[in-house]
Amino acid sequence: MDREPGEGMGVARRVALAPGLWFVATPIGAARDITLRALDILASAEVLVAEDTRTLRHLMEIHGLKLGDRPLIAYHDHNGAEARPRILRHLTEGRSVAYCSEAGTPVVADPGYQLARAAIAAGHPVNAAPGPSAAIMALSISGLPSDRFLFVGFPPAQAGARTRWIEEIGNIPATLIVYESPRRVHRLLGEFCEHWGEMREAALCRELTKRFEEVRRGTLGSLRDALEGDSLKGEVVLVIGRPLEIVADAADLDAALLDALGRMRVKDAASHVAEALGLARRDVYQRALALKEGSEE
Repeated sequence: MDREPGEGMGVARRVALAPGLWFVATPIGAARDITLRALDILASAEVLVAEDTRTLRHLMEIHGLKLGDRPLIAYHDHNGAEARPRILRHLTEGRSVAYCSEAGTPVVADPGYQLARAAIAAGHPVNAAPGPSAAIMALSISGLPSDRFLFVGFPPAQAGARTRWIEEIGNIPATLIVYESPRRVHRLLGEFCEHWGEMREAALCRELTKRFEEVRRGTLGSLRDALEGDSLKGEVVLVIGRPLEIVADAADLDAALLDALGRMRVKDAASHVAEALGLARRDVYQRALALKEGSEE
């Protein structure tokens, strides 16, 4: 979290906070992005819960907030089953409990989801103080359509599950927002190109609101090629435009493939036509195989 000149103005105030669970959005980089209401809740909640307690302590220090003798509970993916009962006991006793993810809006790619479900199931009020979100910021600056979008989170780690995930989301008529590790984003772009074709518009947003913020815009293919051999660092959000409209009907596709097959091997012909028409290489390859087999019968 970056500290900027003039931060830590001590503007938070103690307020009468109703009992219940309060989700508090925190900065994704620049500490000044926190809202005044979020500071009030952090100053007033009787119990504080954080995905990363060190990050929350640092944020509170920047803004002049004192923890005092209030409990500060760690709640993350690895201890959720153990920590939830303790948090629920505080709620049952009528306390106000504020939860912060490490950065951004709680419950978005964050373990707060299970905490929310448990609190709701137990009949406790659940409230939220809206604020920073890497997904929404990336969408805002991507230049891609925002009238219909879908946050799909992180791709599955296992190859088979990831392939099914890519196929499932590929034809959704909406802009897609994807989180991925900087170490794996080049591979993921390659997989998107293989399944969806290389011509879909996309933006790669990195280190949002931080000192080395970067946005790369282009097609899936151009972003993949630009990252070849590049060692990225920091948080990455991919924003991907909706599927291309089919620019060729079946007859046009077959004509282009038959022409290419007269000059190239099946694999090369499929790649050439897929790139020219902006279609998924795998689908074009399957059609090329069918045409090749039909011509040999």
